[in-house]
Amino acid sequence: MAKDKIVVLEDEQIGHIVKRFAHRIVEDHHKEKKIILVGILDNGYELAKRIQGHLEKISSSATELMSIELDKSEPLKTDVNFSGQPSDMKGKVVILVDDVLNSGRTLVHALAEILKYDARVVNTFVLVDRIHRDFPVKADHVGMTLSTTIQERVEVKFGSKEVYAYLK
Repeated sequence: MAKDKIVVLEDEQIGHIVKRFAHRIVEDHHKEKKIILVGILDNGYELAKRIQGHLEKISSSATELMSIELDKSEPLKTDVNFSGQPSDMKGKVVILVDDVLNSGRTLVHALAEILKYDARVVNTFVLVDRIHRDFPVKADHVGMTLSTTIQERVEVKFGSKEVYAYLK
């Protein structure tokens, strides 16, 4: 890893956060027959897959995994695409997952799209919250809150051999 990167979460820590998120979902929604996880492409979806994998080990609820794809810098100028049938969210518990919450723009627009399909409950989970809001949104569950400068970026890498979040 380059010297200008500071690791803030390593693979093992992210694994613990994933397990904590999955247990929280089970605690909050143990009576649900089906839970839908929607991960914001790319890294939010990778995180949602990991959460789903752990949920399958600890929960009797069925899970469905979808991705949501939107332009993170200009979400109103492009189409939003789901990998599954968004109509499946009607009346269901939906867990929206992303890797980093910064300005809130991406999360707000993803939430707006999900709400079009009449989900009964929507919870938001993010791995890292930078607290630099431009939009009135917060995550329900956060793996790590990190104070950064506006110029710094938090990046998450989900590789085949290692997973980490770093400050750049």
